[in-house]
Amino acid sequence: MLDLSGTATLVTGASGGIGRGIALRFAEAGSAVAVHYRRDRAGAHAVVAQIRDTGGAAAAFEADLSDDTACRALVRAAEEWAGRLDALVNNAGIQPVEALPGMSATSWRTMIETNVTSAFACTQAAAEVMAGQGGGAVVHIASIEASQPAPGHAHYSAAKAALVMHARAAALEYGPRGIRVNAVSPGLIDRDGLDTDWPDGVQRWRDAAPLSRLGTPSDVGNACVFLASPLAAWITGHNLVVDGGVSTHPTW
Repeated sequence: MLDLSGTATLVTGASGGIGRGIALRFAEAGSAVAVHYRRDRAGAHAVVAQIRDTGGAAAAFEADLSDDTACRALVRAAEEWAGRLDALVNNAGIQPVEALPGMSATSWRTMIETNVTSAFACTQAAAEVMAGQGGGAVVHIASIEASQPAPGHAHYSAAKAALVMHARAAALEYGPRGIRVNAVSPGLIDRDGLDTDWPDGVQRWRDAAPLSRLGTPSDVGNACVFLASPLAAWITGHNLVVDGGVSTHPTW
């Protein structure tokens, strides 16, 4: 693992799933981790306890990221707790399934507010802190669906595409302040029960992926740690695809 000792990282949506994996990988690398959650207080505190049990530093922070004021308050609270903020991972988001022809404008707005506006507001607030420290790193968790839509995911795919472009635009404008902004686009990430809930989809994925397996939260966490580390000091505005090579599969 890379050594991020002496740094502090805020991971949004870190009470479970991919966010939990990201938080744990940053902690393993030595960073103090601010674990954000919206509803799952028990899950967030379990992540904090796991980090502390292995000698790391972590604390849980609740915030509704559909409110941009709450986004800024979260960043301030994380910075005050750790005394600094070196990395922000914008992982929080939702993924409902809804057919586009009957989709309401409310559903569309909720997706954009939750998945995109939250990242915009958290990034803007974090950049103010990072600029005062001489720089930092921001990572958006996007998706391979940013460029390859799926039925029922039109609003999700559009939101993830917006995150990829926001990362590029933010890299351009925040670069002079020493702040790097990148995106990570995962493919299908395994979770408990997925084989049972979607057996045909899981098998299709394994058949299509050159590495013949689903991803893990740790796979995504590794990519985020790399992009936040000094090894990525000259990488910004990039979208790192973490999908086991499934995007190389022919579509014809």
